[in-house]
Amino acid sequence: MSGTSIDGADAILADFTDPTPRVIGFQSVPFASDLRADLLALNAAGDNEIERSHLAANRLAECYANAVTALLKQAGVTANEVIAAGCHGQTVRHRPDFGFTVQLNNPALIAELIGIDTVADFRSRDVAAGGQGAPLVPVFHDGVFRSPDETRVVVNIGGIANVTILQPGKPAWGFDCGPGNCLMDAWIDKHRGTPFDENGCWAAQGQLLAGLASECLADGYFCKAPPKSTGRDHFHLAWLERRLTGSKRAVDVQATLLELTAVSIATAIQRYAPDCSRALLCGGGAQNGALMARISQLLPGAKVDTTNAYGVPAQQVEALAFAWLAKQTIQRSSVDLRSTTGSRHAVVLGAIYPK
Repeated sequence: MSGTSIDGADAILADFTDPTPRVIGFQSVPFASDLRADLLALNAAGDNEIERSHLAANRLAECYANAVTALLKQAGVTANEVIAAGCHGQTVRHRPDFGFTVQLNNPALIAELIGIDTVADFRSRDVAAGGQGAPLVPVFHDGVFRSPDETRVVVNIGGIANVTILQPGKPAWGFDCGPGNCLMDAWIDKHRGTPFDENGCWAAQGQLLAGLASECLADGYFCKAPPKSTGRDHFHLAWLERRLTGSKRAVDVQATLLELTAVSIATAIQRYAPDCSRALLCGGGAQNGALMARISQLLPGAKVDTTNAYGVPAQQVEALAFAWLAKQTIQRSSVDLRSTTGSRHAVVLGAIYPK
């Protein structure tokens, strides 16, 4: 799995023999700085995009294959023992409003390099059935994190943040609630040359710019009713810079971006799961202590924790979810996302590239 933070590839080896998945091994491989720069650039229109995107897809495939090879070596497992590898690819365009979503990938090359049946292109089938194509993971969260006694919300904070609402006696559902790490990462990269704000330490040194926060939260996406999904097509550095007027300290803007992420997540939970007892955070943002503390302040009626104590480490949830989705594809099991993405019916997600 590589998500909208565009920081690297997470690979997980999972056994789904029992109802509760068993994680056998995990590897995280960072992207080379030039590959990350190329992928970020491909999120916006530019020259010679077709050639650039295919070259980047080949490099991604090699990176994914290296992650799989390292993982198998670590776990002492051979390729022949693995039923399938699910690979999400790297989203560079997400426009369900125009009927498409693009995840750069070369699954044929991955299958060639690792010698394992490879499953890819998970989102386009849902879009074809009238869905948003995202988020796809609520059905997986349902099987792992649901409680029969309390309402839980799983909050995945990658580049974009999404929520899965698990209410007793009701189907799981969810939606993208807005920017997760993408704006904070872009801003600190521009001003300090680092890819992310570790533990929110830089943001914690700044002061909230209330006017900027209000202007950001006035964006129409936040009041749009689900089903809805978003990406870097909408929330990007230029989106932020259009809202910057006058002289503002960069550190104060970072503090305000953290507030934007926290408030948009908390507001989504309060609006659509007011009975939430427990919010379980996963993804890279779950490692941001300042962000987690602020979400806790905004949700006084809920216990805010990471998924670590609930069976799956926060950094592994998304990769495990796509391993599970790959299993569904191999078994030709349809995934019902009608309450999440707005698709017309349940569909089998993904395409299989035999080894």
